Amino acid sequence: MIDAFIAWLHRIGLHADPAITASAEAVGRQAGAALGQMDMPALMALAGALGWASGFRLYAVVFLVGAMGAAQWMPLPGGLQMLAHPVVLAVSGFMLLVEFFADKIPWVDSMWDSVNSVIRIPGGALLAAGVFGGDNAAWGMAAGLLGGSLAATSFATKATARAAINTSPEPFSNWLASLFEDGLVVGVVWLATQHPIAFGVALLVMVVLSVLLLVVLWKFLRAVLRKLRAFFGGAPVPQSGV
Repeated sequence: MIDAFIAWLHRIGLHADPAITASAEAVGRQAGAALGQMDMPALMALAGALGWASGFRLYAVVFLVGAMGAAQWMPLPGGLQMLAHPVVLAVSGFMLLVEFFADKIPWVDSMWDSVNSVIRIPGGALLAAGVFGGDNAAWGMAAGLLGGSLAATSFATKATARAAINTSPEPFSNWLASLFEDGLVVGVVWLATQHPIAFGVALLVMVVLSVLLLVVLWKFLRAVLRKLRAFFGGAPVPQSGV
């Protein structure tokens, strides 16, 4: 795709600088090599992992995947190459640290979730779609829908569980839940990249457990929805039955 774009520039009389051309060709080769090393189950597993984990730790996902790509521990598809850029790594690393501490403080974690709800779900969708880049629009769209749906499910589960945990006066359960989520991000990304079929099974189990948890903690989910509606200036959800 990059080669075709450069050829089109030549045809209309625009000649790119040789250094830029070489850099673009190198990126294209890296992206092609990444896609060549990952079959369809591996790509879909990576898209699912990025979407699911982004629902509760978006900044950690961006930093972890970018760092793995920068260290050449994992080939990054073309749509995710930017995650390895030093600026992206610096910003995502800083936000990761902020979120790590904010997520350990009762009630601050719920406020942090409300603020970040506007970015986690679309972020998960964009990361999942980026697995296929722009070379396969149909698969990119499918991956984006999958990633966004998984991010929404994991976000709702996290926010609901934290709302329930925050009713406890002691902070230890909150710390344990937060540390569990930190480890879960690493585990999800590792399992998806190393054992995609096993990750697919694990993802199905996590989705089922999330749905069951949301049903059991319905009253806390309604409380989360009320907070989100109030945060975005909408009408509050009726409190009947809570």
